Amino acid sequence: MRIDAHHHFWTLARGDYGWLTSELAPIYRDFGPLDLAPHLSAASIEGTILVQAAPTEAETMFLLDIADNTELVRGVVGWTDFDAADALARIDALAMQKLLVGLRPMVQDIADDDWLLGPALTPLLTAMARCGLVFDALVLPRHLPRLLRVVDRHPGLTFVLDHCGKPRLATGEIAVWQRDIALLAERPNIVCKLSGLVTEAAPDWQVADLRRAVDHVEKSFGPQRLLWGSDWPVVNLAGGYGRWFAATETLLADLSPGEKAAIFGGNAARIYLASRGRQTC
Repeated sequence: MRIDAHHHFWTLARGDYGWLTSELAPIYRDFGPLDLAPHLSAASIEGTILVQAAPTEAETMFLLDIADNTELVRGVVGWTDFDAADALARIDALAMQKLLVGLRPMVQDIADDDWLLGPALTPLLTAMARCGLVFDALVLPRHLPRLLRVVDRHPGLTFVLDHCGKPRLATGEIAVWQRDIALLAERPNIVCKLSGLVTEAAPDWQVADLRRAVDHVEKSFGPQRLLWGSDWPVVNLAGGYGRWFAATETLLADLSPGEKAAIFGGNAARIYLASRGRQTC
């Protein structure tokens, strides 16, 4: 099965997408399953992982409701307030939702760069591991050393690095990112989402501009620990679904059919869906 491991739906009137303003004209409208369906059909994609885009539990419930009524959506990566006094109870409650497969605090937007290292996070991540939930890491390059320490502290929890850790492709300054990615990839409990790269590249990006980053994550993580995602509709800011999908096919052309099948679906099924099936909450 081909799976798009990272996309969003949103309804602007809900009012909790603080980052989504009219300045982002190509994506400043509602997006739902009917908008995504033609792209999935063109790429022969049979299932998706729907990812949160607002830091509210209300949005997570909104996404879970969509998933309940949309056969293509196989799982939801949601959000909860990890800083709340009752965060542990919140995680246990959300874990009861059968289609919730992971949680994603929006680390890139948290003012404290050391938030990941806070001691209060430890029991919460332990609970996620117990429940079979995945931790999606939405981080920037400067967070990667902190993420490494958290990954080491929680060997029983699966981490997914969103958007390859957002390398600075537009400037080409990726040497430190390459070093930190290689260190992270040495840990067996983290995988990398091959997504979001075109919005980090220059506006006139070409496939060659993505080559260094894609080759590096493929070499570091290997085909069995890469998950392809569209980051739709955000990808509409940088060429759209079809162009990113075609670019990825070109960049991965030298891999075997089995390796490509893993990246384009098999790994997402194993990481998100199989692990959730083993949950014990």
